[in-house]
Amino acid sequence: MKTLETVNYSVLANIMYPADIRKLSIAELNALAREVRELIIKTVASSGGHLASSLGTVELTLALHYVFNTPLDKIVWDVGHQAYAHKIITGRKDLFSTLRKMGGISGFPKREESPYDVFNVGHSGTSISAAAGFAEANCLKGEHNKTIAVIGDGSLATGMAFEGLNWSGDRKKDLIIVLNDNEMSISPNVGALSSYLNRIMTGHTVTKLKLDIKNFLKGIPGIGDQIVKFSQQVEESLKTFIVPGALFEEMGFTYVGPLEGHRMDNLIKNFQNVKDLSGPILVHVITKKGKGYKYAEEKPLDYHGISPFDVETGQTLPVASDIPTYTDIFGETIARLARADSRIVAITAAMCDGTGLDQFCQEFPRRFYDVGIAEQHAVTYAAGLAIEGFIPVVAIYSTFLQRAYDQILHDVCLQNLPVVFAIDRGGIVGEDGATHQGLFDYSYLRSMPNIIAMSPKDENELQHMIKTAVDCGCPVSVRYPRGRGVGINLDAKPKALAIGKGEVLREGTDLAIIAIGSTVYPALAAATRLAEEGISIKVINARFIKPLDAELILNTAAAIKKIITIEENVLPGGFGSAVLELLAENYVKGVQIKRLGIPDEFVDHATQVQLRRKYGIDEEGIVRAIKEMLVVTT
Repeated sequence: MKTLETVNYSVLANIMYPADIRKLSIAELNALAREVRELIIKTVASSGGHLASSLGTVELTLALHYVFNTPLDKIVWDVGHQAYAHKIITGRKDLFSTLRKMGGISGFPKREESPYDVFNVGHSGTSISAAAGFAEANCLKGEHNKTIAVIGDGSLATGMAFEGLNWSGDRKKDLIIVLNDNEMSISPNVGALSSYLNRIMTGHTVTKLKLDIKNFLKGIPGIGDQIVKFSQQVEESLKTFIVPGALFEEMGFTYVGPLEGHRMDNLIKNFQNVKDLSGPILVHVITKKGKGYKYAEEKPLDYHGISPFDVETGQTLPVASDIPTYTDIFGETIARLARADSRIVAITAAMCDGTGLDQFCQEFPRRFYDVGIAEQHAVTYAAGLAIEGFIPVVAIYSTFLQRAYDQILHDVCLQNLPVVFAIDRGGIVGEDGATHQGLFDYSYLRSMPNIIAMSPKDENELQHMIKTAVDCGCPVSVRYPRGRGVGINLDAKPKALAIGKGEVLREGTDLAIIAIGSTVYPALAAATRLAEEGISIKVINARFIKPLDAELILNTAAAIKKIITIEENVLPGGFGSAVLELLAENYVKGVQIKRLGIPDEFVDHATQVQLRRKYGIDEEGIVRAIKEMLVVTT
């Protein structure tokens, strides 16, 4: 590959919108694909982001926009981490350097950015259902625009994708589903569908097979038509073995493929043919994740979502810290506890490495379960294991756990089962933006009967909370943030904490801060700083969102009368709301309380530091809030 600084982008320089690429020859389109790929690599090397997925879909993206009249014809991307090429050729080339930066463009399709982004995405499995809605709307409005859903083989295994397939195949509306098959999602694909797709990779195309057989049989004098009729009767029993798209055809789709996903001429020709067909169609395209960048091709998992890296070596840029991440501490702790307790099993939804369970998987392969992108199944699967005497630990990012809300409520909490929810990436996640911020779990979990909800102030407290969760014998969540710990020494052995008991970290008389999770240390820093100005602040680490330490909070309120709660969660229904409810239920009067947290809005992309500053939950924001409260109340 050329050194990226020397690339002149001779074709890309003249491309701003899809209309521009429709003027190009196949040779020019291939040159454009190389230049787009180089721009993606250069940009992600600087900003971080989803690299391998987007590199694998460059030709597919160009071919779709070349053939279809976007944005009148709508392309609905599933998840959207494969849509960087789409962004570049839909008016955002000059903004691409701002990818995932504060005030810049999102790492995912976003309707507010462009009319070419027809549906906001970030979670798997939504594209088919959304596209089916667009297709139905076309019929209702009497329009004839095409709708194309692009979904990966990992996402196709989600329950929602199957619901969309089932509905769309039966409705018979004009809908094109492009199955981007690269044999790889965030983790290696699992399940029967993945195995099926792997088996049919070298299968013949449905259309060619049927046409060749029918033409041959019809050519037999006198009996050709009768044989054709007979062959159609036995086709259903045979095609499962010889036809790649049998599954999809049974669901009502016309199957096309598999197509080589990096052959521009082949893709364009087939999409032009498909464009003229009616009814639901599934086009099976084989791509290579990481295509065009050797390091991403060799290790696609490492380059799925990556921090800034050196292009020439492929190595991520060094981080000036040897402090372990919260994910690391969770992974080490749960493996340690599992060595002593054979009842502990671990479950994740296509995020083994991301949730820190790789060590557990290696040590206890028979007690580790990756269920694929199927959070609902993961939770109810855990419930079944719990009933049979095991202690399931379900490790899922906060943003993805909300997809299993009903299963947590109905299948775990209702039955009061000892399932542990290890909620990674809780709070502000950062550059992935609104679809990935983990800002809602305090609110929805604390409304569920029977569950205990905790959040640690640091990595040492995390290991104790994991031990507490495993021991407590009921539904329990432990929520911890993305990123590194605070650098505190770990105790030699995890120990169970007293349920529902907080701790006083600093005494004070002027005002009390009740903080939870990642907000505790900024609160301590603010109190220490204000002490130099003669302001005395009490700091409480609540530890528990549910149950609250009622005795500690009520006594503090009675003694100090001024309270600030701090949380990295939305304020509606969150931790601060729980404290307010406690004071109201106990008829506490004369207490002035201010809640710091995330207001009732979705949080856009930026760094964690920038967002914490923006919402006033860093040290500076806490100091400012305390001074304002003391001025107002004196």
